[in-house]
Amino acid sequence: MLKRLRSSVVLVLGFVLLLAAGPAKAQLGNAGSIEGVVKDSSGGVVAGARVEISFPVTGYQRETTTGSDGTFRFSNVPFNPYHLVVTAPGFASHSQDVDVRSSVPTSIQIGLKVGAAATSITVEANGGDMVENDPSFHTDVDTSLTDRMPLESQSSSVSSLVTLATPGVVADSNGLFHGLGDHAENSFSVDGQPITDQQSKVFSNQIPLDSIQSLEAVSGGPPAEYGDKTSLVIKVTTRSGLGVTKPTGTVFSSYGSFGSVTGGFRLAFGGQKWGNFIAANGLNTSRFLDPPELHAIHDKGNEENLFDRVDYQVTGADTIHTNFQYTRSWFQTPNTIDNLNFGVFSPINPNQLVGPADQRAQIKTFNIAPVWTRLISTTTLFTFGGFVRQDRFNYYPSGNVFADGTGLIPGGSSATINQQRKLTNAGLRTDVSYVKGRHNVKAGVTFQHTFLTENFNFGVTDPAFNAVCLNAADGSPDTNPTPTDQTQCTGTLQPNPNFVAALGCFDLTRPTLTAGAQTQDGCVSTQSSLFPFRGRADIKELGLYVQDTINVGNWAFNVGLRGDVYRGIVHDWQPEPRVGFAYNVKKTNSVLRVSYSRILETPFNENLILASLGASNPVIVDVIGGANLQAPIRSGQRNQFNAGFQQAFGKYVVVDADYLWKYTHNAYDFSAFGNTPIFFPIAWKNSKIDGPSVRVSMPNFHGFTALVVLAHVRARYFPGQVGGLGATVGQGGSVFRIDHDQAFNQTTHFQYQPFKTLPWVAFNWRYDSGLVASNPLVTDFQTAIGANGGTPLDGAQQAAIGLFCGNTFATINNPITSCPLTTPQGSTLLNLAANGTNNPDHNPSRVKPRNLFDMSVGDDDLFHGDRYKWSLRLTAINLTNKTALYNFLSTFSGTHFVTPRAYTAELGFHF
Repeated sequence: MLKRLRSSVVLVLGFVLLLAAGPAKAQLGNAGSIEGVVKDSSGGVVAGARVEISFPVTGYQRETTTGSDGTFRFSNVPFNPYHLVVTAPGFASHSQDVDVRSSVPTSIQIGLKVGAAATSITVEANGGDMVENDPSFHTDVDTSLTDRMPLESQSSSVSSLVTLATPGVVADSNGLFHGLGDHAENSFSVDGQPITDQQSKVFSNQIPLDSIQSLEAVSGGPPAEYGDKTSLVIKVTTRSGLGVTKPTGTVFSSYGSFGSVTGGFRLAFGGQKWGNFIAANGLNTSRFLDPPELHAIHDKGNEENLFDRVDYQVTGADTIHTNFQYTRSWFQTPNTIDNLNFGVFSPINPNQLVGPADQRAQIKTFNIAPVWTRLISTTTLFTFGGFVRQDRFNYYPSGNVFADGTGLIPGGSSATINQQRKLTNAGLRTDVSYVKGRHNVKAGVTFQHTFLTENFNFGVTDPAFNAVCLNAADGSPDTNPTPTDQTQCTGTLQPNPNFVAALGCFDLTRPTLTAGAQTQDGCVSTQSSLFPFRGRADIKELGLYVQDTINVGNWAFNVGLRGDVYRGIVHDWQPEPRVGFAYNVKKTNSVLRVSYSRILETPFNENLILASLGASNPVIVDVIGGANLQAPIRSGQRNQFNAGFQQAFGKYVVVDADYLWKYTHNAYDFSAFGNTPIFFPIAWKNSKIDGPSVRVSMPNFHGFTALVVLAHVRARYFPGQVGGLGATVGQGGSVFRIDHDQAFNQTTHFQYQPFKTLPWVAFNWRYDSGLVASNPLVTDFQTAIGANGGTPLDGAQQAAIGLFCGNTFATINNPITSCPLTTPQGSTLLNLAANGTNNPDHNPSRVKPRNLFDMSVGDDDLFHGDRYKWSLRLTAINLTNKTALYNFLSTFSGTHFVTPRAYTAELGFHF
């Protein structure tokens, strides 16, 4: 089948390259263009006319003037409906609506009538300008929002923006967000380049926010051109210097809480046929990651970003465009109180203090994406591009391996680990767009080849974890480093029946092995050493699609078909129909829509080799706890249904609502290698995700703009585990809420600037009802203190969640071990199910709800300059200094606290 598909691609390319070029200029990716000519009633051109386009919902607004030949052009225009206004001295103003839905240039002819001279442009939006007749539920975000919205994370600002501005997105730690009930089933399309790998800051480096002109987050009814991970498709249009004949830019620097320092610049310059946009910035902070303790310990980090976009119009029909990005981040792994190791001595050298844990990580991300577009005619555009993107992740252990903290492997035992992981995604993409009459057709092919390298080394640093002998008197592990073979378990010692010979080779607390142990354990030397895991794999993906948006009167139909072929550790393929329709009730400014999508979901690439093939190694199975691999991870199959509406209330408010149902066979989540930073994918038999999402937008009204996003999305998973290494919660057979299920969340954001010459203020209110606390240690209070005979939370863990019994609160040195059932008991940071009532589906324990408030105040022109301007911005995150958790003992990522109150001051120079 692959041969037939590749033959089809060659035929399409050959046909297109034979076609002749037209006279217009082409756009690419997720943007289009508007061009035209302004004439008077006699047919003469009108030079110097002012032309403005605007989309009131996002605040997008641009203006230009016609040239000596009466022509004008707006390039790099995001796909949206626009209101266009033209004014010229001696002529009556002209206005019309223009819908940009394709990279094929939108050409219009404007005739001005003689009338009173217009002195200014006044854009009067109406209800019809506020709604979009589009079957896909999506959210548009422009720089008018991103430039002023206070964002929590400086190192994952794109994640923060998407979380705050998109309904149905659940916030998690370290820049991770769950789109519409799924774990990281999100993808980016950056100027048309697909990026489907995880973008949280413990996996990769994100595209810098400085480079983004606008984005569109599609959360319902993804068109056929998008595959792999479509729970949330984030279409990014980057900034361009094309047509910027006078260099413009910004130089900025900031300082804030936790010693956070940033600095950077943005620069756009070019001409009518070329342009260059460069964004560079750096960050240094003492709170780079979200820590597992309220007060960050060992959490320094820095990040450097460089983004460059180059556009060049080779001819009137041919354009070359290239994106380049390089980002490097370095950061410490935050310590818990448990792994500070004060007063702890090395098990092999009783005179040596091991000191606190000092693990660190470095991620280098490189991306280059050249694209060529050729305008075949005024209705047809051809695009051909390639891309190479690479993430290099390196995790470094402490200098003294015995300092690496407790709890890294089952039972709370300590271990040391390092990792070197590389993910390289290379590919080619091509498509043909055709726009004429009622039809907006796009057909294309994307081929991706992903190269995976996973290397890590692991060693046991707890002498009690895999003790060779037990003390005969009480059965406790013998922690003496000298017994290296069970034949030495004599006298007061007896052989440990649970001793695992394979692990004995990698027990660093017993550095010297006897010849007998060497033979028995299969060790390659007489010295204990780190266990090496080495994995390499490559994954090939081929996607073909054709789609057509058909506009018939008040109706809009999206009809598409996609086919994906996946060739990795497993092989899968699937045809994927996508259909949807929308109906515009123009009398009431309403849009009704329904869509259906069939989707092939591909597995996560991060540590996929370990997840799919790791159980072939007995050492890994023993560390996980004796669990077996169910099966290599296969692709998931999803049926998705969306139904919603959009309603404008005059020109003041627009409400956009959607209800989704997602039924998935082979649904993904993540687990961890013990409690190490090596996270790997797993798969469950089925999942059902459903719920409503709403966005309310208020365009600019006398300087006041506002938006509200809210959602209630249920995420229910059905055992058993059908792919991946190990076994986690829910394997017992009951339906459970995955740990990214959240009952309700909302964000309210507003901005106010009474006059352009005055300062502005921006404000966020974010409410989260709390993620599911899936760890079995926190099913209820009595379980948390070990009263049911299980393992209790230790003192540090109890103190972290504010566990209390009556007026007594747990402390690090004094954990709660018993509490009468009649005494008030609970947690200040977790909503624990009542004792004995925990149900993983209907009554799970959750992180406690939180309300967070952020605020920014700024002045964009401090000294009222003309060509050169100074700006000042003050930002406060978590104004009320709310103490709250993202998660607690999550099987995926552990425990993380939200950012405490933090202040930042930024000074900028604009030219």
